[in-house]
Amino acid sequence: MNTHCKENLSSEEITILLKKAGLSSTSQRIGLCRYILCEAKHPTVEDIRNWAEKQGIKASLATIYNTLHALCNAKLIKDLRFPHLDKVIYDNNVSPHHHFLDEESGEIIDIDQKDFNFSSQLSDSFEVHDVDVLIRGKIKK
Repeated sequence: MNTHCKENLSSEEITILLKKAGLSSTSQRIGLCRYILCEAKHPTVEDIRNWAEKQGIKASLATIYNTLHALCNAKLIKDLRFPHLDKVIYDNNVSPHHHFLDEESGEIIDIDQKDFNFSSQLSDSFEVHDVDVLIRGKIKK
């Protein structure tokens, strides 16, 4: 289970979360949200589709994309585009953080901003809204 999920959300709790975000709560969307918001760890659309098929959730690719788009717009997840991948990765950890890519396994690990600090002089020249850092390396065994 993803450590960023507040808890293992019930269908009712997902429905409330979606309603608070102004989103409808179809049975397909509730099922997909259970995975996307709690169980998944940086999934791609293909990961979500495979999970849905294994769970017996009848969701077309369009439904999956529409759900992801709605969740991103509601700021319940973020879409990430890394240069090493040609796929979009979805992150249910919307708090400020960075990412570590284990180049051996391909695993992406969240790193709290307080664990990786850097300074910048950009504030005088740019209006910075967000910073995404991808650190590459390998996990020490």
